Amino acid sequence: MIYEYFLVFLGAAIPWFEIAVVIPLGIVWGLSPFWVMILAFIGNMVTVLALIIGFDRFKIWYTKRQEAKGKAASKKSDRAKRIWNRYGLPGLALLGPILIGTHIAAFIGMTLGATKKNTTVWLTISIAAWTLVFGLLTALGFDFFTDKI
Repeated sequence: MIYEYFLVFLGAAIPWFEIAVVIPLGIVWGLSPFWVMILAFIGNMVTVLALIIGFDRFKIWYTKRQEAKGKAASKKSDRAKRIWNRYGLPGLALLGPILIGTHIAAFIGMTLGATKKNTTVWLTISIAAWTLVFGLLTALGFDFFTDKI
């Protein structure tokens, strides 16, 4: 049974799989909603924090590569910056888990100039909030259906 909880932790750490899929699956499998939510939160946060911490190395590598190719900013990157200026990091972080995933939200936020501290704070709030939403709704919904059958 412990390996099932480890799978929840691991699944939440994988980009695009994340908490939106892992939490409902874990609860439907019959695992404790409390432990599923805790382990999914921790699993997702571990990899998001690793991405945030390691972002500087990637940015240096990518900038050197673009300069070597002689590429300038594209129309797409200009558009992305306009969107960023309109909604900012809070909007990206809060909508990220359901629209694009937490890892991509962190990457885009850091690319567009968010600080590590702000990215960490907003994504922690977002992941915690969505963990509660997915966990409680699944647990209550699953309980509702099992009582009726």
